[in-house]
Formats: sequence, C-alpha cells, structure tokens
Amino acid sequence: MKIVPDTSVIVDGRISEVLRELEDKGVEVIVPEAVVSELEYQANRGRETGFDGLDELTSIRKMAERSKGRIALRFCGESIKPEQIRRAKIGLIDELIRKTAEENDATLITSDKIQALVSEVKGIKVEYIEPKIREVNPRIFDLFDSETMSVHLKENTPVFAKKGHVGDFKLVKIADKLSREDIEDYAREIVEFSHSDPRGEIELEKKGVTILQLGEYRIVITRPPFSDGFEITAVKPLARTKLSDYRLSKKLLKRLETRAEGIFVSGAPGAGKTTFVQALAEFYLNKGKIVKTMEHPRDLQVPDVITQYGPLEGSMENTGDILVLVRPDYTIFDEVRKTKDFEVFADMRLAGVGMVGVIHANRAIGAIQRLIGRVELGVIPHIVDTVIFIEAGEIKEVYELKMVVKVPHGMREADLARPVIEIRDFETGKLEYELYSYGEEVVLIPLGERSKKRTEQEELGFSLTKKQIVLRSRAYRDEQVRIFADEEFICRSRVNSSGNIKIKRNTAAGRMLLSAIKSGKKIKIC
Repeated sequence: MKIVPDTSVIVDGRISEVLRELEDKGVEVIVPEAVVSELEYQANRGRETGFDGLDELTSIRKMAERSKGRIALRFCGESIKPEQIRRAKIGLIDELIRKTAEENDATLITSDKIQALVSEVKGIKVEYIEPKIREVNPRIFDLFDSETMSVHLKENTPVFAKKGHVGDFKLVKIADKLSREDIEDYAREIVEFSHSDPRGEIELEKKGVTILQLGEYRIVITRPPFSDGFEITAVKPLARTKLSDYRLSKKLLKRLETRAEGIFVSGAPGAGKTTFVQALAEFYLNKGKIVKTMEHPRDLQVPDVITQYGPLEGSMENTGDILVLVRPDYTIFDEVRKTKDFEVFADMRLAGVGMVGVIHANRAIGAIQRLIGRVELGVIPHIVDTVIFIEAGEIKEVYELKMVVKVPHGMREADLARPVIEIRDFETGKLEYELYSYGEEVVLIPLGERSKKRTEQEELGFSLTKKQIVLRSRAYRDEQVRIFADEEFICRSRVNSSGNIKIKRNTAAGRMLLSAIKSGKKIKIC
C-alpha cells in the first residue's frame, strides 16, 4: 500500500499511529517535498508546528529503519523555496500534495476537511482522519493553584510561580530544574491541546515566539534566537470581580453609567487593570449595552455574549472599521500601547463608540501623557473624559478632563487666553494639571502642589517642541540639578533664570526623557 501524508497528519502525530496499524501489511510512505519545505520554513520562523512536524518525520524515519523493510520511506515531488512559501497563494502547497498522491497512485492521508473534500472532487484516493483530540490537560495546568497568577519555566532553571493576591505577589520556587527536552515536551502538549480543544487557539506565531490562549490561560512560548533559552510563561487571572466590589462612590458610579464614554484604565503590570475592566464590561452588559472587545491576544474573561475581536488580517485598524459597522455601545480596547493603537482608539471614539482603553502607566496622568503628540491636542477631551488609575487592585485616582478657554496659571495678560484642558480630581474637583499649546509647544503643568514650599525633589511640568523638551521648575532658578524619571537618573543640567531646562530631543538624554514621558513616568529634579 502506498500513502501520502499531508502536513496536518504529520504535525499532530497521527501518521505514526497509521503506520503502526499498516506495518504488518507493508506500506510505502511517500512524503511530498512540499511538506518538508513547509515544515522547514515554519521551524526556521520559530513556530512550534514546524518543530513538531520535523520531529514526527524523524520518528517515521526511525520506524522505517526498525521495520526490516515492512515500512519504506521516500520523498517525492517539487520542493519550495522559503520566499515562494511566503508568497504562495492559499492552497498551493495542498495542491502540490494532491499532485504527488495522484502521480504515485497513492492514498492521501489528511486531517484537513477541505483537503479531503477537494481530493474526493478530483477523484484522488483519500482517507480523512479526525484531528487528534487530547483527552488529558497539559501538565502545565497542574502547576497552578488558587493563589497562583503565573508560572515560569525555562530550560536548566528551577520552575517558579508568582503567588499571592493583587498587589502582593511573591515569586516562589515550585519545582527543580527542567532540561530543554522537558520544556519541549511541555510545549508540545500545549500546542497539541490548542489544536484539539475548542477553547484553545494560537493567537500569534512569529520567529521564536508562540502565544496561545487555552481557555482562561494565556501562554507564551519562546525559543532561541528570540530568547537566550527555551522558555514558557503561563498566566491565569486570579479573580473575577463585580463593579460593586470596588466600593465606588455614587458620583463615580453615576458618571460611568451616564457620562463617561472615553475611559482610560491605567496602572502598572499586575495592578488589577484587566480584572477591573472585566467587571466594567459586565456592568455595561447588565445595563443593556452592547459590549465588544478588541484584544491581541484575546485573554479577557468576559461572558460569552460579549464578542472578543482580534486584529483583522493583523491590523487593529481593520478591526476598528468592522466594529464601527457593528455599532456597539462600548468597546473594550485591551493594551492600547503603540501609536497606531491610540489612533484607532481616537478614531472609534470620535465616530461615537463608547471606548474603554487599558493602558500601562505608573500614574493616572501618565495615560494622558501618552496621547500627547499622537493625536491633536484639541480633541483629547473628546477622546478621553475619564481616567481611572488602579493600584494593588484598588482605584487610587480618578481624573476628569474638560476643555475651557482661559488664561493659564502663571500668565497675567488677558490676551494670553487660549483653549486649556483642565485635568481635575474627579471626587474633589481640585485642579491638578493644565494642558495647552504655547506657540509650537505642548505644555503640561502640574498644579496640585502649587501651594507647597520648595522641597528637595520637585515634579516638573514639561512642553514639547519639534526640536527640544522644555522642563519647567517652580522652585529652582539658576541652579545645577539632577533629572530623574521616577527613580531612574537621566542627566545633569542647569535651570535658567526663567525656571526652564531645555534639552534637545536628538540627544541621549532627550531620547530617554521622551520615552519616559510617553511611558507616564514622573519627571523630577533635585
């Protein structure tokens, strides 16, 4: 008997089972060169499917050598160059596989339903095998308990887990060192499970990294050359909360329900942003709102009635175009980070969609700072009207934004009046920051501590021009100072007699400062 396996049965290991059943009768395995080329291409790009397929071909070779002639293995057909695979039209490789089976009068073995149907239409002998279903959960699930948020496996190092609760996690050793072979076994189980379980999906696969979502688990697999060793990181949300668990004031609850339609939820990694956003999504759902999400990868744990969208053809911009047509009342945009993400968020908000964006920032004002330079200053209050800062699973700060025309603080003449974005503490109404244009500059001035006396450290306001960053001090004049971003030292500089420090953007210090400002870090001097 002659058989031609396609990529699907090789990758999931089903062909070995077929050969064990046919060995006594004698079988010739004809592997299309197109399959080998495709697996090689995937492996070179660091994809787990490529390595799994090549491992399976190695197993077939060993079975043939041990079979004493009962299993014959040969390779046949056209090979394909990497650039041809990258540019290949959909179905080209499947067509070459069918051609190999037809020319050799062999039976095509496949787990691909479409491949089987097309082969039947063309009169090619074909045997369809249901995709392999893994009945046992991957062992990595067993490493989690009720207090574990994440587990971390790396070759030749102990296994660690991050345990505790939001705001109070500790890294704990839970197992001895694992070899590369051990890690590869874990990875193979995870990938196989993603193919067989309806809750599993490969969200992203690039050279050296694979990101999967298996139910509530988000798993990242990395390998050299992307990382210096084979590593697996798995994360699981610890808690599901309701908005009522956050003890919101009646004032804030009313704003979220009736007025807030451009919301930034900010905080440091692990602070509890995602948990809060999930609760907010269910809150809007229970209020009769249509809620959707935009995620890459999809890892929010929300009710099934809330549809979770990924990037369409690799682009969140395309996803946004579809969502505008779907017309949800609110869209949760998880991980607004890159400039294009902010542009998509702004475009959808200006189109009338209620938006909730999740942003990494060390403080509430940092989320707003990340908009500066990415969107027009005048539309910021129309994009974001409420900023919620989460720390250790609790709401620490809430800002509201409003555009007014006035003379900015520190200016006297009435003819200097201009549009100013006021950033106020939502609960107290206290003015914390002013954001406005001054010539070609964008100026952010902290006002919450204006009445305090000069201290050893001072948080600075800043403005941005095309060529330089201007830091504004209220306490220091004509002094040499040290500049910090949070606790990271940036450089030394001098404050001029007007209380300004001017640093060129194209210098090392300028680049560090610009990155810190966009990341929401506090710029301080002492």
